[in-house]
Amino acid sequence: MTLNRISPEKAEELCRNGAKLVDIRGSDEHVRAHIPGSRNIPLDQLGPLEGDEPVIFHCRTGMRTGSNAEKLALCCNGNGYLLDGGIDRWKAEGMPVTEDRSQPLPIMRQVQITAGTLILIGVLLAAFVAPGFIWLSGFVGAGLLFAGLSGWCGMATLLSAMPWNRKAAG
Repeated sequence: MTLNRISPEKAEELCRNGAKLVDIRGSDEHVRAHIPGSRNIPLDQLGPLEGDEPVIFHCRTGMRTGSNAEKLALCCNGNGYLLDGGIDRWKAEGMPVTEDRSQPLPIMRQVQITAGTLILIGVLLAAFVAPGFIWLSGFVGAGLLFAGLSGWCGMATLLSAMPWNRKAAG
């Protein structure tokens, strides 16, 4: 089965008529912002869904749903759809979104901010203080390379243990 992309307006209409709205993002992303009535089932936990109601899958921008469309199609018993543009487009078009800014940023955004900051600091210190500080940037870059190759990110593990990340609702 092929999953067609649909607009937020069409998705809202289908939901009013009984369609299921499934958010495939991680729970940390869902807790921070979600479409009211959506059910959070992270992509790595998603399996066949019960019932034959239409299912609308969404992520943040539509990229994850698009690149995993074949897997998502296998989860539907009836018609399946992809929310075009994800929750970002839904929100941009003035549709309701429940947000909790007190929740921490998603871990991968925290990793990007931390890694970028450490690399920039390493480069600036190497340029203006001592050339040896370039190793800080190299170390962070090697860590990111390892994370990409292995699927395990030490920085994400460390950041997950920080106090501000423990308050996220599950």
